[in-house]
Amino acid sequence: MPAIRKILVANRGEVALRVIKTARSLGISTVAVYSSADAASAHVRAAHFAVHIGEAAPSASYLNIAAVLAAARASGADAVHPGYGFLAENAGFAQACRDAGLVFIGPSAEAIRAMGDKANAKILMRGAGVPCVPGYDGENQDPGALRAAATRIGYPVMIKATAGGGGRGMRIVASPDAFDAALASAKSEAAHAFGSDRVILERVISNPRHIEIQVVADSHGNAIHLGERDCSVQRRHQKVIEEAPGPGVGASLRERMGTAAVDAARAIRYEGVGTLEFLLDEHGEFYFMEMNTRLQVEHPVTEAITGLDLVALQIAAAQGEPLPLTQQEVRFTGHAIEVRLCAEDEHNNFMPQSGVFTRWSAPDGVRVETAVSSGAEVSPYYDSMFAKIIAWGRDREQARSRLVAALRDTVAFGVKTNKALLTRCLEHPQFVRGGVGTGFLEACRGEIFRDKDNAPAPPHIVALAAAALYAHGGSQHRLAPLARQPAIIHLRDALSGAVSVAKVTRSADGAYQVALPQQAIEMELAPVGEGVLHWTHAGVSALVSCLRHDGGIDLQVDGEVYAFEDVTYAPAASAAGDSAADGRVRAAMNGRVAAVFIEPGTMVKKGDALLTLEAMKMEYRHTAPADGIVSGLTVAAGDQVTTGKLLVELTLAAAEAA
Repeated sequence: MPAIRKILVANRGEVALRVIKTARSLGISTVAVYSSADAASAHVRAAHFAVHIGEAAPSASYLNIAAVLAAARASGADAVHPGYGFLAENAGFAQACRDAGLVFIGPSAEAIRAMGDKANAKILMRGAGVPCVPGYDGENQDPGALRAAATRIGYPVMIKATAGGGGRGMRIVASPDAFDAALASAKSEAAHAFGSDRVILERVISNPRHIEIQVVADSHGNAIHLGERDCSVQRRHQKVIEEAPGPGVGASLRERMGTAAVDAARAIRYEGVGTLEFLLDEHGEFYFMEMNTRLQVEHPVTEAITGLDLVALQIAAAQGEPLPLTQQEVRFTGHAIEVRLCAEDEHNNFMPQSGVFTRWSAPDGVRVETAVSSGAEVSPYYDSMFAKIIAWGRDREQARSRLVAALRDTVAFGVKTNKALLTRCLEHPQFVRGGVGTGFLEACRGEIFRDKDNAPAPPHIVALAAAALYAHGGSQHRLAPLARQPAIIHLRDALSGAVSVAKVTRSADGAYQVALPQQAIEMELAPVGEGVLHWTHAGVSALVSCLRHDGGIDLQVDGEVYAFEDVTYAPAASAAGDSAADGRVRAAMNGRVAAVFIEPGTMVKKGDALLTLEAMKMEYRHTAPADGIVSGLTVAAGDQVTTGKLLVELTLAAAEAA
């Protein structure tokens, strides 16, 4: 097979940049494709060539096979790398590339098809001798048949869409009473996400560990594994922290799981890089979950401990080259941990966020993969993950400590992220010990999550925010610093909503005194660079990242982000609308209306489903806040909406009675 000359990367963001980096190192030209929303994206600038393929919605761009193939023809590409997500595990796309005379950098369409259907994959794996979770993967999708199967399996049971992944179309059902509603919800989500509502059922393994094995195979019958990754820290069935090797996974278990994974790859004549995902129970028994026939988000931790470039191995396999090493030659050195930075609100069920990064600063000394920069926009059309940070160490504790330090040094203002949550996870005693299960986040919720109702910013942070605004001489307080006159500043904590009144003065020696209702605080402040303050308080000095804006100020202190609104001269706020009181239901996030279950005149009970929104691989169901009648409906299925948009109006039963 001739060498690849030019690769079109059928993806976006950090994964496109990752593929472009390796291709450049191999002397291969690259072609980026982009939607209208990504015209200014970093992956477009990084490639040798770029082709616009459609509007922002994925169906009109990155999922549009005809547009991607047309871009390959126009740019003269001879190969296509799908990245991960979008078309990466689409058998039709793999076949269309090969029918068009393009090298598809991935497995055959037959292998993708065989493992893409979870029901079929389990049948194949049982045939290959790979342990599988007990469950139901039959053809009968009648709700009654599925309900009966769930009873035979035993509760709790998991409903899982046979197509796709990323936690969509998955529901854990604790009892028979909840089965029908969970099944309807899973099928609806799967149909919208994957075009198929078919599901399988599996017995729930109580708090298992999620262990996956990286495999690499060539077209000459050779296959090896590159060890395991522990991906147990998850929310909404999606991974947020991954590490390699797995804590407590010894040589014997690694060999057994690795052998099963290689047997699975050989059973379907797999070529390229792939991942077998397993559940590991408390007794050391493992069960096949699924195979990802593509590069994984978490592949950098495997690269860190093996010294191998997995994208280069993909390209070599696609060119027909034999594997460059044997199983005996694979070496593991040190430990690596990766975190996924996502634009989401931890206080609102990890609701995806969109907006503009007013400031982004990546840490030094670790591997950072991202396509964002200061001023970059997080679009509601794509996945909420915007960066990955990977730390390597000679052992697990060194890798963990380096990653914590890196997260504290990372600055992300303008969009809510999970950065602080990740730090708290990495510092939790159970994670420090290693070997947590998939229920870790939920079990330790009270210790890891910051309660927005009971965790207003500490007084010294409020005082710092007030002093920084005073020192800045912003539009509302610009005369006070010049005349060294006191300023009364009202600050609202954006997280808790608590309002503090601070009296700020500056003494002749430059020190700031901030009087709060509960105490007086003295500090020193000095700018040391763009957006950085040198802060001294109670005898301790520290560098603080800050972003002053017309609405207030954002601070990052010791890795924790605090946001304050300056409400000094704001008019008295009217009571915020309470949907339970006024019957108005507003959009909880930016997204697309996936389904509408009511129409004007429909009578609803509190908790009844009204409609669902879909964004960033997540479906969110809006329900009736109280009993009533639908008196207004402002959207239809397929509409794009923004956060806070009025969706439904109800005439409440209590109002009618009055």
